[in-house]
Amino acid sequence: MLLYARGSESEVLSQQDVREALCGVFASLGSKRRVLAIPPDITRLNSLGGEITGIVNDYYGDTLTDILPALGTHSPMTEPQLDVMFPGVLHCKFRVHDWRGGVEDVGEIPADYIKEISGGKVCYPIRAQVNRLLLDPGFDLILSIGQVVPHEVVGMANYTKNIFVGVGGSDFIGKSHYLGASYGMEHLMGRPGGPVREALEYARTNFIGSLPIIYILTVRAQQGDEVVTKGLFIGDDRECFERAVELSRKVNFVQLDREMHKCVVYLDPAEFKSTWLGNKAIYRTRMALADGAELIILAPGLREFGEDAAMDALIRRFGYRGTSHTLAAVASEADLQANLGAAAHLIHGSSEGRFNITYAPGFLSREEIEGVGYDYAELAPLLESYRPGELRDGWNTMPDGEEIFYISNPALGLWAKKLF
Repeated sequence: MLLYARGSESEVLSQQDVREALCGVFASLGSKRRVLAIPPDITRLNSLGGEITGIVNDYYGDTLTDILPALGTHSPMTEPQLDVMFPGVLHCKFRVHDWRGGVEDVGEIPADYIKEISGGKVCYPIRAQVNRLLLDPGFDLILSIGQVVPHEVVGMANYTKNIFVGVGGSDFIGKSHYLGASYGMEHLMGRPGGPVREALEYARTNFIGSLPIIYILTVRAQQGDEVVTKGLFIGDDRECFERAVELSRKVNFVQLDREMHKCVVYLDPAEFKSTWLGNKAIYRTRMALADGAELIILAPGLREFGEDAAMDALIRRFGYRGTSHTLAAVASEADLQANLGAAAHLIHGSSEGRFNITYAPGFLSREEIEGVGYDYAELAPLLESYRPGELRDGWNTMPDGEEIFYISNPALGLWAKKLF
């Protein structure tokens, strides 16, 4: 059931608009004994998830007993990060999701179904898993909060991805990511369907239909120098997601009349400290980059490859060396067979030799960057040449006449040449 839907290309929702909408929906749901909120983590700082969680906290008070950030495989949030994203919310309400050991199986998607939806590219069963907290019968309301935006694995982020990946387990995370990588990013990004989304929907309808989940979905976009809220959609089924997708496709896609030959992407150090996250600069621009193009990634906060030690070690060992190299490694290396999510990430992070990727990191060395297959550049000279505070998003002509395409935050969109 769709409980609330508002948004358009021309509209901007204020914080008061969002607060009034949420409070109206909460009032319509009646009184609750115990509420669980599942917001995004600090890597989705621009999602409005922090502000919405604050409104939830204000409305429900002590009835909101638990807040479980949707970490997926990301690092746990620190106390300073909690203060930045969720100001005024008591730290004692927050729980840390453990994607390896803190989940329960709720069902298994059959191998035959995965083979069918992937067009025969993969054939394995996928265990659907969720954090144990969701299965606590004491909760009579679970609020899944997040932003609908283009995504390299599932096509459009959020909705059930927040449940089975954000607070899901290793089997679903790894196998779903590999399913998406095998199917092909270019066939997924910006589309509401595809094999990963259908696997998620199968799991929702077959395994968690009894859970009292309400989805709160935002659509946000860059407007001038700020990120604004273009839409808010609330409901308990796929309709609210599809309404959000319809708007996101209009405001989060930059469709270009010509390809990029040089693209400069800035990674805010408050959001991006790993290539696991920072490679959105690659995923989200690849369909706009010309063959032989140059992609320069300014990454002042970059200090690691993976979000945990195990993933970091796998990336350092196998590198971003293209699909054929990665598939061969999966066939022969037990470590990658046991971590298909890492294998998928290695495929996503490669240009497949079609364009050049240069990282300018704040903390990693030349040897580390080149060791995983990227070119290295010193950060300070590039920050002097391409000044993030002075460039505007889109086409820029530099003082020497060079033309570049600049992106201040790759997490907010998808860039492509005539995608739709």
